[in-house]
Amino acid sequence: MNGYRDPDAKEIAARKPVAAALAALMLLVAAPSAAPAGDATLDWRFQVSLDGKDIGFHEFTVKEQGERRVLETRAEFDVKFLFINAFRYRHQNTEVWRDGCLASIDAQTNRNGDKLVVRGERQEDGFSVVDSGGEKTLPGCVQTFAYWNPDVLEAGRLLNSQTGEYEEVEAVLEGEDRIEVDGEPVEALRYRLEARAGDITLWYSAQERVWLALEAPARGGRTIRYEPVNVPEAPANLLLAENR
Repeated sequence: MNGYRDPDAKEIAARKPVAAALAALMLLVAAPSAAPAGDATLDWRFQVSLDGKDIGFHEFTVKEQGERRVLETRAEFDVKFLFINAFRYRHQNTEVWRDGCLASIDAQTNRNGDKLVVRGERQEDGFSVVDSGGEKTLPGCVQTFAYWNPDVLEAGRLLNSQTGEYEEVEAVLEGEDRIEVDGEPVEALRYRLEARAGDITLWYSAQERVWLALEAPARGGRTIRYEPVNVPEAPANLLLAENR
């Protein structure tokens, strides 16, 4: 009715590589209540592309509220094939940080109709996490894939805000580079973050270590890229500390 027809086998087969490629975004997106006057606020906004084609955005806001840092992030991706929305991705996440460690997390993801929820809170005996796989308690200082905070490059494990998995990681400094921000080249340091789902390339400004860009391989030889639309002038681990 109304011109609709069921997709044939060729169309369905053609959509599968697109969905598989976007599944790699599980690792990438780890996201606004008003902050009191005088509190520091940092904003990041990235245009996200798949093989050079714009598919959406990912934005981050970090606010200092007393002794807490509150992260709010939102991502929206849409991949079209033959004028059909072949993949739809939505992610929202609120994290509270204290003393460089995660105090709580409330994340919701809709990946092409598959809904994922990760919730957690720091307890006396560790960090309690509830996800689709059940409940578990993580020891020590837990951190997420919070690229806005360059301190996570020193972590040995990071919590995936979409799956609830506590993944082993290792960051390696690969060298110097240049990233264009607002039409101007910025001297940057390039890191490779080795993780279970594949290596992620991250760029930070050479002097202030502000997160500038991200790139990751996807299935089928595809590439996911975060290009900066707006980034703060100083990183969260320095600017927020200076406002204490």
